[in-house]
Amino acid sequence: MSTVIEQAVQARLVASAPQMESVPATLRYDRADPFAVSMEFPAPATLEGTEVSWAFARELLTEGMEAPAGVGDVRVRPYGYDRTVLEFHAVEGTAMVHIRTSDLRRFLKRAEELVPAGREHLFMDLDEDLAELMRDAC
Repeated sequence: MSTVIEQAVQARLVASAPQMESVPATLRYDRADPFAVSMEFPAPATLEGTEVSWAFARELLTEGMEAPAGVGDVRVRPYGYDRTVLEFHAVEGTAMVHIRTSDLRRFLKRAEELVPAGREHLFMDLDEDLAELMRDAC
């Protein structure tokens, strides 16, 4: 059984222009980092022309589909019948994308099957994490 889940999604980039541009993105969940999910955007979809990845709490994504969640660099909120808005805040500015809520639910269901919510701590390798911290400190 794989310990990584990836799911391609279409993100609708919200801009000042009247129409929203669709950009490809990938949602990723790795059992080795059980509390986090990431959303990756390929180079052509970014202003810098380089691949960009945002990591944030799986719980933030789950909560944000039902009600506004997050106060930091990543914020999530429902929008209309079947959309969820993800806001990514950086020094360079804010990017807002709309994702189909059904795509997010499918992704989170797969992550839940891999690591049940509330059981993430059972999948952490604290000895390895501590050893890595010690290596970084030297």
